[in-house]
Amino acid sequence: MKTNLDLHDIQGNIIKGYGRFGFPKARYILYRVTDSDAGRQFVTDLIPLITTSVPWVSSSSTEKGNPKPKVTTNIAFTYEGLKKLDIPEVSLHSFPDEFSMGMKDRVDILGDDGASAPDNWDPVWQLVEQIHILISINAETIEDIEGRYQEIGKCLLDGVEQLDGHKGDDGVELPYQDGSAIYNGDIPTSKEHFGYTDGISDPYFWGSGASAISVVGGGKRTREDATTKAGWEPLETGEFLLGHKDESDEYPTAPIPPLLSRNGTFMVFRKLHQNVGLFNAYLEKEGARYSGGKEELAAKFAGRWRNGAPLVDFSTEDSANEFIAQFIQARSNSYTASAENKEAARAEYLALKQKLVAFDFDKDIPGSKCPVGSHIRRVNPRGSLEFGKEAFNTHGALVNRRRIARRGLPYGDVKDPSSNDGNHGIIFMALNANIKRQFEFVQQQWINYGNDFKLANDKDPLLGNHQSKESGEGDGRMVIEADPNGDRPPFFCQAIPRFVETRGGDYFFIPSLTALRLIGAGLVDPT
Repeated sequence: MKTNLDLHDIQGNIIKGYGRFGFPKARYILYRVTDSDAGRQFVTDLIPLITTSVPWVSSSSTEKGNPKPKVTTNIAFTYEGLKKLDIPEVSLHSFPDEFSMGMKDRVDILGDDGASAPDNWDPVWQLVEQIHILISINAETIEDIEGRYQEIGKCLLDGVEQLDGHKGDDGVELPYQDGSAIYNGDIPTSKEHFGYTDGISDPYFWGSGASAISVVGGGKRTREDATTKAGWEPLETGEFLLGHKDESDEYPTAPIPPLLSRNGTFMVFRKLHQNVGLFNAYLEKEGARYSGGKEELAAKFAGRWRNGAPLVDFSTEDSANEFIAQFIQARSNSYTASAENKEAARAEYLALKQKLVAFDFDKDIPGSKCPVGSHIRRVNPRGSLEFGKEAFNTHGALVNRRRIARRGLPYGDVKDPSSNDGNHGIIFMALNANIKRQFEFVQQQWINYGNDFKLANDKDPLLGNHQSKESGEGDGRMVIEADPNGDRPPFFCQAIPRFVETRGGDYFFIPSLTALRLIGAGLVDPT
């Protein structure tokens, strides 16, 4: 359903993945409110700094929009934070249970046990009821981050306290959490600490204002039949924004009054530590047994080669490297081509981009190319849960209600690639209109359980909460399916350990600018 959104009313981090706009640095700050009046005044004073979703345009452009800022700022609240700001009780009770409970009380559903249990979280994330406000800053340079951080500090009042306790290097506790793209020299990359290219695509929904070419791979596939051609359509807005219809043609459950919820959404914030030494050691050990070697094994875990090329279309490392080299060159050509060659260069780039983001598993249902249990097939099955049957009018209808918009950046540096110690991982942020139906379902049923993929209790090889044995090995298992030509038998990865551990997080509500003004003025009226 085509939707016109008021982008002036929607916070910018909902629509924009800032990293793609040249903002490789971030800072996340938590606050506690001890005085409601001071808390509301703090919110009101911050509103002029809040970045909206209005498109950014160059000074020479004739299109409508704002010039790109040097720094962005966005704000979100926990349930306890809304309570501290004196949101009426009727409105508070209208929020979904999972949000009002908070992440720490949902750890059994999320699989945050063992090394990921709350007792092992950063001190600041163990405060639970004292975490009320999250402010995120994104910018091109750390100097711009620091400048905005100081501006926000000047807005603090007695009754609003910044929380310490984010763990940094050598266990030092910091007053904020920094994030940063991983750099290759002076150039920010899209890599994460295991070496995979990350953030390749993002959901595309009606009214988002993003480039229309993003619908390919980012939207939803349409079924080809006698009357229509196979193609792509945007996802429904209500999967990501409250107050708009979702994929079921219904309005998602939202708090009252509508002015409080409309154009807002829920955010899942998780600090995830990566055991880089464990991951590298496992690849070396199992890669020596696996006929394809450690790089192909890493690709089978993820469903993509570490350079981002999808396994389903690029079965060898050489073909993957050749494709990515062509893609990078075509992307560069699309910007630098002369006027007469611009259209052809753009077409070549879009054709290659489609191979990167718009693939599916229709010709690989058994998983002989991309394993059924690989990470990308679990978090976005792309219609493969139909197992080859055209059961739905919309290709991938089972998946379209589980999509999430990802934000966030890596944090820390890997000083010793053979060690699990240190301060490095990913700040993972998921945006969705329904935490339970979207993020929690994917985390519980697709990452930490394998029944939907006919894999019983096998977990996601990269993100699964594998348990430790007395020997120190993990209890995880993954089947790499046989080659259909019979050249390779199935390969069984055994004793997979937990590569990623939770270090903290919570559930937040990101209000619209209208709702922010109501909250700041104390004018939220559920009647």
